[in-house]
Order: sequence, then C-alpha cells, then structure tokens
Amino acid sequence: MKPKSLQTLASGALSAKAEAGRRMLEACSVCPRACGVNRLEGARGSCRTGRWAVVSSFHPHHGEERPLSGVRGSGTIFFAHCNLRCMYCQNSDISQLGHGREVSTEALARMMGSLQEVGCHNVNLVTPSHVVPQIVEALSLAVEEGLSIPIVYNTSSYDGLDALRLLDGIVDIYLADLKYTDDEIAERYSQAPTYTAVSQQAIREMHRQVGDLVMDEQGIAQRGLIIRHLVLPNGLAGTDAAMRFLAEEISPHTFVNLMSQYRPAYRAEEDDKVNRGLRWGEFEGAAEMLRRWGLYRGEIQGW
Repeated sequence: MKPKSLQTLASGALSAKAEAGRRMLEACSVCPRACGVNRLEGARGSCRTGRWAVVSSFHPHHGEERPLSGVRGSGTIFFAHCNLRCMYCQNSDISQLGHGREVSTEALARMMGSLQEVGCHNVNLVTPSHVVPQIVEALSLAVEEGLSIPIVYNTSSYDGLDALRLLDGIVDIYLADLKYTDDEIAERYSQAPTYTAVSQQAIREMHRQVGDLVMDEQGIAQRGLIIRHLVLPNGLAGTDAAMRFLAEEISPHTFVNLMSQYRPAYRAEEDDKVNRGLRWGEFEGAAEMLRRWGLYRGEIQGW
C-alpha cells in the first residue's frame, strides 16, 4: 500500500496544497481559535508560533502504539507549543513553555528524510494542529526527495476543518485524542470551550479520509484512524459518551487505545479533581465502558 503523499505528488496536487496552506497563515485560520494574525510576517497568536514551526526533538520512538512503533520505532517529530492549555499537561515544557528551535521548511524536510533513513516505520507528527501549513510545505519537499513511508498525524483533535481537508491525500494514519465530551470540563481544564463539537467534527473528517485502521502482515499500521482516550480522575474524560460516539458515529471497528497513565503535572495542584493519580476502579470502569460499546480492537494500557 503506497503512502497517500506519493499519490498526491504524482497528481501534482502537493505543491498546490502547500501554497493553500501558506495563504491560511496570512490571517491565521489554521486551528479553531482562528486568531487572524499574519503569521507570514512573524505574528504570533494563541499558539505562539509564527512563520516557522518550532521543533523540540525528533527521533525513533518505541513507546507508541504497537502498530506504529513496531520493531524499528515510529519516527516522531515533536512540535513545540500547542493550541490547548491543559492544566495537567505532562509535556508542559514543550507545549506551554515552547522549548525547541525554529526550523526552516528545508530543515523540517530533512528531519523527515532522516527518520526514514534510520529505518522508522513512519513519520509521526506530534502536536501538529497549529503548524499544518509548515508541515505540508516540508512534505512537498521531502516526498520529492524520496520520502516514502506513511505519515502519522498525532493530534489533540482540536483541529480546524479546513486544515484537515488540506491534509486529505497526505496523511495516512490519524492518531487522535478524544479528551472530553463535556465543554464545561474542556474549558476548565484545557481552555477549549468548543472542544466537544470541534473534536467530534475533526474525528469524523479523519475517518472519512482514511477509514478504519489497516495493518500489514507484520501488524504495522499502513492507513486508518487510531483513537487515544486518557482516562481522567473523577470521570472527567466522559468515557462512556466518548465510546458511544466512536461506536455509533464513527465505526464499531475503531482502534482505541484506552490509557491509564494519568498523573498530576504542570498546574494540576490548582484543582483537587485532577491533583491525584487514577484509581484502579476508575480505569476498570472505563475499560468496561469500552467493552460494552463493542470496541475491542485496540489496546488497554492498564495496570
């Protein structure tokens, strides 16, 4: 199964998509916050990222989902900054403090190519929602220079619909968080009062583009949707509603990674409801919700 980006390059559409992405930066509408600043001139909106993407690190990662990491690792590129403000973020030095360096289009393309050269199964773009135009620009170069492994878009799902449509024919695998199903909770803990509608619309679009997860004979992901759902203390993630949405509105065959690794971090001490680890019974209850809705295909990262 050839990566979608190769087909898009052959059709001549990849360079056109790169130009369309640059236009989105003129009065920024890349993510749902739609700040309207001119990032081509270096202005910074809510994501605090200007013309160039900021990269914290890039390397083979062996701790992603099994279909992504395989035996040679997933080629992760960690982008700094984020369009969410999660109170309990475990990577706040990257997402909130912005540790990293600005990289040119050419440098980002070289990073992608180097991950392929060391044998990674895919290029895994982590926290990409605010830098979609920069990613498409770099991919247009990287694919011309021989990049031929699947592209993974690893997102919070707080994505702009126009940006996702720009990625149609480019991204092979969507690795998408489903964080909340209640907007009051999303606003309190991630400053994202429209998260429920935005994330569900985004996940529908992702699934429309790539469908259910498809793996090769070695169990390595080639195309499709993977959902991550981090179980939060006190039922804050709305797991039952999340699983119902996936089973009824996306696909009963959705690959779901149910995660138990929540721990208090960043500013979690400011709120008693998130200032403790997950209890065994809370995660077991969430796992039962996943089973009840028939979503058996994925992973349960429990005790």
